Amino acid sequence: MQAMDSATSQINQLGERIRAAASDKTPLRICGGGSKDFYGLRLQGEPLSTRALSGIVSYEPSELVVTVRAGTPLAELEATLASQGQCLAFEPPHFGAASTVGGMVAAGLSGPSRASVGAVRDFVLGLEMINGQGELLRYGGQVMKNVAGYDVSRLMTGSWGTLGLITEISLKVLPVAPAEATLRFDACSQEQALDWLNHWGGQPLPLNASNWLEEDGKGTLYLRLRGARAAVQAATLRLGGERLDSDVV
Repeated sequence: MQAMDSATSQINQLGERIRAAASDKTPLRICGGGSKDFYGLRLQGEPLSTRALSGIVSYEPSELVVTVRAGTPLAELEATLASQGQCLAFEPPHFGAASTVGGMVAAGLSGPSRASVGAVRDFVLGLEMINGQGELLRYGGQVMKNVAGYDVSRLMTGSWGTLGLITEISLKVLPVAPAEATLRFDACSQEQALDWLNHWGGQPLPLNASNWLEEDGKGTLYLRLRGARAAVQAATLRLGGERLDSDVV
């Protein structure tokens, strides 16, 4: 109860700050951990920090849903999920230890598994925000089919704080895959890599992420597999290449 009262007080303070800034026409800059300040943004306005809005509000591992405050360190959330064998499947980049959950959603950046599992916005079930008039609004909920009309909660993803200050987010989480393997294909041109990926993408293979690199005029394709242990084992034998560090036995 005390934690809830503290969060309510902090939200009220943020709302008052936004209303005062709107009245004075003073620009504000929403900031969490500042880990993405390098990302070509215009860092103008008085800082409005979300770091005080920290903590996991609710977590139901059996329902694959977590609700967390915006200023919560991303590493803290991922550690909590990992303790239950779950994860943020879209692999959000951290860019440093200070990354926050609110910044993750506001930036809308996903990791290498985006092509196979979806982006950040696909896992946002609902959120709470303060708009430019200092009003506290809530959109969505804690289930996938909860939106009638305009999906504002997902619209906020990638908005970089231009539409409002995110205070709380409900996210869908997934179990950690039981098996993973990374394959390397040397002497692979970019055209060959694209041909292979297009071909493999139309087959029932546990493809999770890919990366093509060129060094000294030679190309290398890296392919990550994730899924059921039997499926990953079968795919490694079928696709060939050199298998790198893997938990497949």
